Amino acid sequence: MTSSKPEDFAADFAALRDDVTKLTSSVSEFIRKQTASASNTVFDAADNARQKVSDTASKAQDRMAGASRDLETTIEHNPLAAVLIAMVAGLFIGIFGGSLSRK
Repeated sequence: MTSSKPEDFAADFAALRDDVTKLTSSVSEFIRKQTASASNTVFDAADNARQKVSDTASKAQDRMAGASRDLETTIEHNPLAAVLIAMVAGLFIGIFGGSLSRK
């Protein structure tokens, strides 16, 4: 049997405490890096989604502007047809709108 000396126990305990401190530091650094990486991934995904929404809204606005220009051109070339269409639409709205309000 070997005898344990108090000095050996104290040295082993100090070494164990240093190892635990190093392990705690390593785990903390690992968690910090993983958190930063996850945050960057989330921010990148949010930025990509924002960009896609912005692009889609821009395309929709361009299409609406094009349709508006086409409608203006059609009205300029066929003003009588435009007036007749508007009159018929007004009649339908008046007939159906009036019957709905009487019920």
